[in-house]
Amino acid sequence: MYTKTILDRFQNPRNAGGMHGANAIGQVENSACGDIIKMYLKIDDNSIIENAKFKTCGCCVAISASDIACDLIKGKTIDDALKVSSQDISKILGDIPQYKMHCVILAEESIRSAVEDFYKQKEKATKAAIRKTKRQIQEQQE
Repeated sequence: MYTKTILDRFQNPRNAGGMHGANAIGQVENSACGDIIKMYLKIDDNSIIENAKFKTCGCCVAISASDIACDLIKGKTIDDALKVSSQDISKILGDIPQYKMHCVILAEESIRSAVEDFYKQKEKATKAAIRKTKRQIQEQQE
C-alpha cells in the first residue's frame, strides 16, 4: 500500500524529536484527522536553516512527510525553504493515496508556521531592544 520510502521514513525517521536551541517552532494540525506536526528550526544570523526537527502525532504518511520536509529545508535560506511545496515532498515519498495527501500538505504548512514563529520572535526581540534603549536614554537624560 505504501512506498518503500514512506515505510522507511516512518520506521527510521532521520529528523524526529525536539531541538534544544531552536529559535523557531511551528505547530499545525488537521482537526478532521487529528494529525499534529510540530516543526523545530535553528536559523542562523544569515537566515540559513541550520537544523530542522519534528514531532508528529499522526499516521505513517504524516511522519514520513514531516521527516522529508526537514531534509528539504536544511541548509536553505528561509526564502528557499518557503518555496518547498507539498508536491516536492510527495515526489520524494512516491505514490501516496489521495486520501492521505492532507498529511503532506500539513508538513508543508508546518514549515510556514515555524518560519512565521521565527519572524514573530525576531520582532519581539527587536521591540524589547528598542524599549531597553529608550529606557537607557531616559536614564542618561535624568
